[in-house]
Amino acid sequence: MIDQALSQLPERAAMAVARARVAMLAAQSADGYWHYGVENKVTVGAHDLLAREFLGVRTARETTRTAAWIRSIQSGDGGWPGFHGGPDDISATVIAYAALRLAGDAPSRPHMRAAADGIARLGGLERCRNSARLWLALAGLWPWEKVRTLPPELFLLPRRTRASLYEVASWARQVIVAVSILGALRPVWPVGFDLAELPGWRAPATRTGRRRPPYAPLRCRALRAMQAWMRQRQDVDGCWGGVHATTVHTLLALHVLGESAVGPLMRSALAGLDTFADDDGPMRRVRFSHSPVWDTAHVILALRAAGVPAGDPSLARAAAWLLGRQCEGTGDWAVHRPGLPPGGWSFQFANAHYPDCDDTALVVRALRAVASSTAPDGAVSRGLRWLSGMVCGDGGWAAFDADTAVTPLRRLRITDTPALLFDETTADVTAHAVEALAAEGPRYAHVVHAGANWLLRAQEYDGSWYGRWGCNHVYGTSAGLAALRASGLHRDHPAIRRGAVWLLSHQNPDGGWGEDHRSYLDAAWRGRGESSASQTAWALQGLLSAGAADGPAVRRGVDWLVRRQLSDGTWQEPQYTGTGMPWRSPIRYRCYPVVFPTLALTQYLKEHKHAT
Repeated sequence: MIDQALSQLPERAAMAVARARVAMLAAQSADGYWHYGVENKVTVGAHDLLAREFLGVRTARETTRTAAWIRSIQSGDGGWPGFHGGPDDISATVIAYAALRLAGDAPSRPHMRAAADGIARLGGLERCRNSARLWLALAGLWPWEKVRTLPPELFLLPRRTRASLYEVASWARQVIVAVSILGALRPVWPVGFDLAELPGWRAPATRTGRRRPPYAPLRCRALRAMQAWMRQRQDVDGCWGGVHATTVHTLLALHVLGESAVGPLMRSALAGLDTFADDDGPMRRVRFSHSPVWDTAHVILALRAAGVPAGDPSLARAAAWLLGRQCEGTGDWAVHRPGLPPGGWSFQFANAHYPDCDDTALVVRALRAVASSTAPDGAVSRGLRWLSGMVCGDGGWAAFDADTAVTPLRRLRITDTPALLFDETTADVTAHAVEALAAEGPRYAHVVHAGANWLLRAQEYDGSWYGRWGCNHVYGTSAGLAALRASGLHRDHPAIRRGAVWLLSHQNPDGGWGEDHRSYLDAAWRGRGESSASQTAWALQGLLSAGAADGPAVRRGVDWLVRRQLSDGTWQEPQYTGTGMPWRSPIRYRCYPVVFPTLALTQYLKEHKHAT
């Protein structure tokens, strides 16, 4: 039976692609985009409840439904992990526990006792990361003196100094500004309970009022400048950066600075905050961000690979929607690229200030797949110009900025993982940029050559590549192999052969591939984990790029995907295969278990046809 199934593998793969095509077309929105959404760890929902309490807008409905979601993902060990199947995380567990206390769950309830036991097992409140301590301090549950923040005066440094906040990653920059204000003013919004039942509890000093007045003219000047900076960066949807964390921290900072709760800025911000929640059932799930640009571009590429014509009305509507999302203004990226015209794309619906190289590379490929646009003033040309202009001096690409400095801020303990504050060149973003620019022919040959050389230097000792924005070496290796082939390297090049060997050596006995987020902490976990649809697809794409179309490993991987397709044309994937912050913020992209298997299976069918 197995031999017969493998002999019919191309036919079975083609049927799977057809089912996936129908599923993707059915999921398109009326406006032309796709938005499958994302899932993340419990802290986003817990922060949402706490922030609403501090702002005075928390409702019973939001509380009841968010608390139900928090309880539903508690682990069997009593805590809350950072990702499906992962170990309990102390900070996530403490913040989830505090949110449930806010929702009215008594410490004596069985799930709360289990959580308290889990907190004790994980080392108690003292083991919490600085970000968790901040939220506890805001709630009057932890001493502000034990929360690390940067002084607001740092914001006044010139933009191009080595200690400027423009040398910090954009995702951290916005939060640092807000947290610096909170740390300077130290507001407390008492929640009416303590955490004396938890090990490591420290009662904070009693405070009166919500803020501590500024005590120096320079600090007053810094706070006014930071308030203006935050106001300037609010997007049309009311949010900041299209991310829940930046939005809630900024809201709290503006609130404590005295921004009117009934003014247009705060009203639009609170409306924007509501958009992060899926609240259409018994549970309210809060997502960290929106992903329509990323989702839509991926689906376009998958549908084109699956045989949907370039002129199909569904693709035309999707392309028009993407064209309307191009960032036309100058963002923070211009600090390091002051003469570069805008033209990138961001991840979300309305994030006009922070386009990124990864989304831009994907979107220009998707738009090229729908229709060629070679006009010098065309959107695709502007996107390519912006992307090529964002190449770093070392030949690679970072996500949001280019050539940020090795700054003294790295030595300041404002976070438990300083590396997460910085936006450096990475293999996956570089690979995606190289793949997009290589398709344009000789026009961008110089940056493609530089990017390919960067990838060759970045290959790990074992033949893999690190995956910064997807988990982890399976993702990075797949991207690296595809980019090197697109750049013109022959499949017999030693780097490509080494990458293929690494993928082959990490195939699971069931025929699939998987990788656990623990690989970000421990090299022994590289390429190890329960098989998942997206990671199996990534491995297949890498092997097919390396020329292994007729190998037994590819056939077993394709068979794994075909066998596990659901009747609705999608694949089930509980694993978190995306990455926000390595180890700290795993992401489950709901589009991944349909677009990547489709791309892998269509690539297999194409390579198989050529081989026969």
